[in-house]
Amino acid sequence: MNDVSTTATPARTAEAVTREIRDFLTARVKQDVPVDQDLFRTGLVSSMFAMELVVFLEQTYGIAIVGADLKLDNFRTVEGMTALVGRLLDE
Repeated sequence: MNDVSTTATPARTAEAVTREIRDFLTARVKQDVPVDQDLFRTGLVSSMFAMELVVFLEQTYGIAIVGADLKLDNFRTVEGMTALVGRLLDE
């Protein structure tokens, strides 16, 4: 019998993070979200939904988003969120 844990850990590559964030957003807003689309300017995401994004990213990647990292610009695009996750995982 194999003793390897069956708990999946999220892939940590930028491509995987981007895909996971896009999958989450697509499920929530019911449309495909380009990685460079301004989610707030286009009205796809409200500031209230931004808090859901924070919780999703923290729980999915085991990171804490606090202080200066909570600025809206970090959540404006999928690219921005991917960069934020990558930076926090590297710290």
